[in-house]
Amino acid sequence: MNGPLNWVAFWDRPHSIYVNQRHLDAHCRDVARGIVALVPGPQARVLDFGCGESTHADLVADVATELTLCDAAASVREHLAQRFAGNRKIKVLSPDEVERLPSGAFELIVVNSVAQYLTAAELDRWLANWRRLLAPGGALVVADVIRPDASPFGDAMALLRYAAANGFVIAALWGVAKTAFSSYRNVRARLGIATYDEPTIMAKVAAQGFAVERLPFNLEHNPSRMTFRARPV
Repeated sequence: MNGPLNWVAFWDRPHSIYVNQRHLDAHCRDVARGIVALVPGPQARVLDFGCGESTHADLVADVATELTLCDAAASVREHLAQRFAGNRKIKVLSPDEVERLPSGAFELIVVNSVAQYLTAAELDRWLANWRRLLAPGGALVVADVIRPDASPFGDAMALLRYAAANGFVIAALWGVAKTAFSSYRNVRARLGIATYDEPTIMAKVAAQGFAVERLPFNLEHNPSRMTFRARPV
């Protein structure tokens, strides 16, 4: 069977990024808790752009006035809409729908593990959109940015440490072994991913009208990746 032609098609079908359900649950829980810590207050309107499965998005909605979940994959949006159908604080939108929202719609925009799947031009375009969508005093958080010197070994070790802390080591070991033959690896080899060193990504964000700082932690489990907070200037 032919592989997908782009990353959206990959995320729109079943994949093995998460080695089991416990991995998915731990990942979504911890990312949600990380976002909760960044929410500026209970009146904040929050956009999680490229949100993925986000099974614990309700944790973020609990501390905000409104949470918008945005993902390019239609199947992901369908799952999210079904899961949170009873939560009036949570909306699920496509990127096209987000792009049509009025200026100043959000106090916090989180873009986690997304930059690597965008071309340089796509990232520039979305940075401009995110800046427009931020309310005065709002913040953009770009997380899980991959360095050019990142290695598969380092990624595997970060996953195994995370698995040890969350009780899925055996599944993670099996997952690491399967990576060499996974559809993700094949798609990554065909399409590539975007990597940035710290000065380059900071300059790229700043060029779109932001003051940017690197945060002392990464929003996801891999500490070798980087998270940045930017505010419009």
